[in-house]
Amino acid sequence: MPEADRLERLWTPYRMAYITGEASNGVDGDGCPLCRIPTLSDEDGLILRRGRTAFAVLNLHPYNPGHLMVVPYRHTGVFETLTEAESRELTTMTQDALRAVQAASSPHGFNIGLNLGGVAGGSLSAHLHQHVVPRWSGDANFMTVLDNTKIMPQLLADTRAMLAAAWPE
Repeated sequence: MPEADRLERLWTPYRMAYITGEASNGVDGDGCPLCRIPTLSDEDGLILRRGRTAFAVLNLHPYNPGHLMVVPYRHTGVFETLTEAESRELTTMTQDALRAVQAASSPHGFNIGLNLGGVAGGSLSAHLHQHVVPRWSGDANFMTVLDNTKIMPQLLADTRAMLAAAWPE
């Protein structure tokens, strides 16, 4: 029976793990996947570009093809503690990411952002990372919402190769 406000409810009990703190959030450098990725080869780690203080990597759980993250090597979840060099490279690498995705797949727009802290949606909040999500008109549909299914038209390895080739020099 609908609630008095006439809104339908889509229940997501799996999210309670984040609310109660049971979900892993990479609280230390040793268990942090974002600290581990740079120790892998570019292909195995899905790394697009390595800089002096930051790297760009595909998201393992992308919202859309080409969803990537720009990540400082240093394990910190506090944006204000980034050094000037880290801040500069995070911005420059994000700009290069936009150029690469635009050249490779011509999205209609982008979402760019940081989720700082677990309550802001940061599932790996102890190691900050900036998301770059390409968007196309009509890219969100009922499959994700109603069927718990995300349609991805390209394998991550293929997306990595395409974006790495399009990355500005």
